[in-house]
Amino acid sequence: MIMQELEIGQIVNTFGIKGIVKVVPFTDDITRFDNLKKVYIKTKSAKKEYEIEEVKYHKNMVLIKLKGIENPEEAANLKNAYLLIDRKDAVPLPKNSYYIVDLLGLEVYSDENVLLGILDDIYNTGSNDIYVVKDKNGKQILLPAISEVIKNIDIENKKITVHLLNGLI
Repeated sequence: MIMQELEIGQIVNTFGIKGIVKVVPFTDDITRFDNLKKVYIKTKSAKKEYEIEEVKYHKNMVLIKLKGIENPEEAANLKNAYLLIDRKDAVPLPKNSYYIVDLLGLEVYSDENVLLGILDDIYNTGSNDIYVVKDKNGKQILLPAISEVIKNIDIENKKITVHLLNGLI
């Protein structure tokens, strides 16, 4: 099942005295925030829609002024919350690029058709992503998301095919 909302960042702090929130972006293209008119803020207890009044950038962070958040105290209440958008508002991805949410949970097979496990997590090392594959016993396999390893991603059939280089397992 494809999720209808995408996480695009996390509020990590406040900024200034006007209720601006500081956001760590979860996107390769930080300027994608320029075109957003609204965003959902998801805290542990609720999810609420906010209109975006202003977007600025500061040291790889996104500074967002949300309508109705007028001071640092109100902004501090949103700390650690996640920003979500409707999938229909998502930026189209280039060929062979995927939203992480669409990859998590896919079955991962070797190119010899051996089930290695389920894609459990993805994290970025700076040079490339690392795919965390968990087998049925909970053991993790870490795979670099490079063309020599990731051979095919088939979202429709929920399957990733990988080539295991020497030393990966």
